[in-house]
Amino acid sequence: MVLNDPIHVHGQEWWRHAVTYQIYPRSFADGNGDGVGDVPGITSRLPYLRDLGVDAVWISPSYTSPQKDHGYDVADYFDIDPLFGTLGDADELLERAHELGLKVIVDLVPNHTSSDHAWFQAALAAGPGSPERARYLFRDSEDGPPNNWMSVFGGPAWTQVEDGQWYLHLFDSSQPDLDWRNPEVGDMFVDVLRFWLDRGADGFRVDVAHGLLKEESLRDQVVEHGKTASSDARDLADVPLVERTERDEPMWDQPEVHDVYRRWHEVLSKYDGDRMLVAEAWTQSPESMARYIREDEMSQAFNFAWLLAPWSASEFTEVITGTLAATEAVHGSPTWVLSNHDVDRHVSRYGGGATGLARAKAATLVMLALPGSAYLYQGEELGLEQVDVAPEFRQDPFWLRTGEPGRDGCRVPIPWSGDEPPFGFGPTAGQPWIPQPTEWAALTVAAQEGDPGSTLSFYRAALAARRTFATTSGDEIEMLDLGADVVAFRRDAVTVVLNCGAEPVDLPAGEVLMASGAVGATLPADTAVWLQ
Repeated sequence: MVLNDPIHVHGQEWWRHAVTYQIYPRSFADGNGDGVGDVPGITSRLPYLRDLGVDAVWISPSYTSPQKDHGYDVADYFDIDPLFGTLGDADELLERAHELGLKVIVDLVPNHTSSDHAWFQAALAAGPGSPERARYLFRDSEDGPPNNWMSVFGGPAWTQVEDGQWYLHLFDSSQPDLDWRNPEVGDMFVDVLRFWLDRGADGFRVDVAHGLLKEESLRDQVVEHGKTASSDARDLADVPLVERTERDEPMWDQPEVHDVYRRWHEVLSKYDGDRMLVAEAWTQSPESMARYIREDEMSQAFNFAWLLAPWSASEFTEVITGTLAATEAVHGSPTWVLSNHDVDRHVSRYGGGATGLARAKAATLVMLALPGSAYLYQGEELGLEQVDVAPEFRQDPFWLRTGEPGRDGCRVPIPWSGDEPPFGFGPTAGQPWIPQPTEWAALTVAAQEGDPGSTLSFYRAALAARRTFATTSGDEIEMLDLGADVVAFRRDAVTVVLNCGAEPVDLPAGEVLMASGAVGATLPADTAVWLQ
């Protein structure tokens, strides 16, 4: 099967083939010794990322925030929270990154504000029917919540205030959703974009990009008999691709949301340097994802179908072919991602231990060979697994609302050096804001740097090898049939083979350019290879 035929001739914007590294500021590097990562800490570690071989960094929110959702509850989009530093520190980070040849992507949170934001405080003070309340989604209801929508973090998506009205929050109650049908909201975020673009930001990752506009009626979600209302497409993780059917989602992915991004596209087009937008859009299909990257909208959208796919050759193949077909239809650029701050680390999702790590490296190798760009999550280059955080240390609002473990386990501060916590995370002794496992001593950057067989060495080698063909091999691939348990494709001069089965498989002819494990005449189980 040949995809992208005839191939669309893309430009050479930096983001089309970039490898971007996600930094979760709390958990990357602590510059002042308070146990929480910060902006100066990030700046001090930028040379490590340059040496790793990535092209850009995406930094999760460090805006002023009460930190109820660790920065995704923004109280002021025009400043840095003192927990993380100052605007001057942010300027230094941008300058240093650019000196090192790294682009910087700022996380933007436009679906909701913090309940501490001046707008929401004014809305509470002004009362029903006021212009201040019209910036949010307040509604009257005498018989409980205005509709049956559920929060992504569990429980109803509505909270009642003292005067009897209810406000919508698709996430925590401390994160009231904005009403994007109010022009004041759109105007404010254009100002936010320009503020960070003027400071040198190269692009924006847009949080909940599919959620800004809701069906205007705010009607009930139609739910299949015997089931409860659901939150978003993350619920599809355990449903095989072939069994997924479109469901009713009046709170997500409304047609009018694309008008927002057309306006933003115009704002970015007036700046030099190929400024970009990447959507966090949990949509139900590759086709709906691709609508966000039409030529007058966003640059990219995260390909969560790749992240949600289980360890399966057929599922991986379906995601690859479906993604490339959908993005080509809109002349778009695909993305590939396996982990982020919201999901279990993929070593653990693929089984954990030696098997999980082997599969994680193999899937990463396939991802890095595909057309488009790749996104890495901090610590995956060290082979970190999901941590079972003790209940007394959990801070995720999902845990607080549901009693389920939540996302703290993928947010544990990463280990840099030493034999005991905090493993070089900061300048003082003792555990950081979420305790690190003591067995991480063998996984620190320092421990892995001198070991050619380490996961860190594998990532560095793979990223270096990728640079030899990623920008010159075009966006066309030819899928190859090497068996039911094998994912295989040819991209220009490189042939990629992944063995998802239990037995070794024969390899096509070619010189080994890169492999995720030991390779001979055959390819072992849970292993991938690039042949040239």
